[in-house]
Amino acid sequence: MQNNGRHRSRSAPTTLARLPPLTSLRAFVAAARQLSFVRAAEELHVTSAAIGQQVRQLEDHLGQPLFLRHRGQLVLTEAGQALMPGLTDAFDRVLDAVARLSEDTETAPIRISVAPSFASKWLVPRLAALRKTLPELEVLVDASARLVDLASDDSDCVIRYGLGSYPGLAVDRLFGEAVVPVCSPAFAVQHGLRAGPAALADAPLLHEDGPERDPSCPDWSAWLRGTGKPLANAAPGFRFNQSSLIIDAAIEGQGVGLAKLRLAAADIEAGRLVVPFGEPRSVEFSYFFAATPHKANLPRIARFRQWLTAEAAASRAPVTALGQPAALSSISTIAAE
Repeated sequence: MQNNGRHRSRSAPTTLARLPPLTSLRAFVAAARQLSFVRAAEELHVTSAAIGQQVRQLEDHLGQPLFLRHRGQLVLTEAGQALMPGLTDAFDRVLDAVARLSEDTETAPIRISVAPSFASKWLVPRLAALRKTLPELEVLVDASARLVDLASDDSDCVIRYGLGSYPGLAVDRLFGEAVVPVCSPAFAVQHGLRAGPAALADAPLLHEDGPERDPSCPDWSAWLRGTGKPLANAAPGFRFNQSSLIIDAAIEGQGVGLAKLRLAAADIEAGRLVVPFGEPRSVEFSYFFAATPHKANLPRIARFRQWLTAEAAASRAPVTALGQPAALSSISTIAAE
């Protein structure tokens, strides 16, 4: 009966639930390699008493000693010698798997979800600078206005335009925003827009509708009421669901639009757009970087985050209003921190 019992015990399937505590296995392997509880404790950053306790726990689980003291030296018993090769191989495999996973994670592309207009007008033009500064990083830009749940989505981080209320996430405010009238230089001359808002009666207006617009951002009616010169009528224009399309249409001479200044800054500086009249009006929304605390602390995400916030800080500097009227001197104060 006893022999049959031992046979059944040995043939019983091994499951994770039947394994000894992994801490005791780790302590045994370290002590067996070093043949010293003290040096094993130094390797695992615990006390030698903890190593001894974990080894005794393993011996109790196995029902036989694994170490003996011989002339003051720690030596493996036959059971310890039999156990050591399999555990050494197992832990080496675990270490290799963890190392490969860490390597894969570190070299994986950073998937960033960002609103389409911010992607095309602000982020993409700066990717060459990112490549120069951090050539080891690969970035996958997912340009979408949809809301992303970072706890379940594939995205590593997001850049969003909003009020900054993102509970449970690590958040950096990049900068604020303002709107200002813009058009092409030729369009401004053709419609005499240097004369002021009254000239808009003969100019088609470009309107923004869609998810990238915020409630505090004035439409043309609100903007003109603020000037004290509302228009009863205006020439028919076009409506767009993305901020970048307002800018692109204005560059092509399709009309005059209220553009987000941070997005239009490069085109203003390059002379593709002019601000024919008016001063920038700040809005309540700002641009924010956000990620889960875990993702935000990953080395590759942390490097990207540091680069992004540095670029944002640099872009808070005054926009050079080349060839623009004196009213644009106030651009330097938009979206103040």
